[in-house]
Amino acid sequence: MTTETLRWFTSSYSDNGGDCVEVAANLAASHGLVPVRDSKNTHGPVLNLPTEAFTSLVEGIKAGAHGTV
Repeated sequence: MTTETLRWFTSSYSDNGGDCVEVAANLAASHGLVPVRDSKNTHGPVLNLPTEAFTSLVEGIKAGAHGTV
């Protein structure tokens, strides 16, 4: 994908309950991607979302379109 170092972070809204994802937004501007991973499995798979898809996902979550767990 890239040789840039990913700068992972978890949302400040996370309550540290373990059901979190981490994102590395530092590739959004330069590569048009937002990598997403499970915060409990930092060496596991990474989902590389196009910035438009990530933005749509976040907007849908904020609007309650995806329900709750």
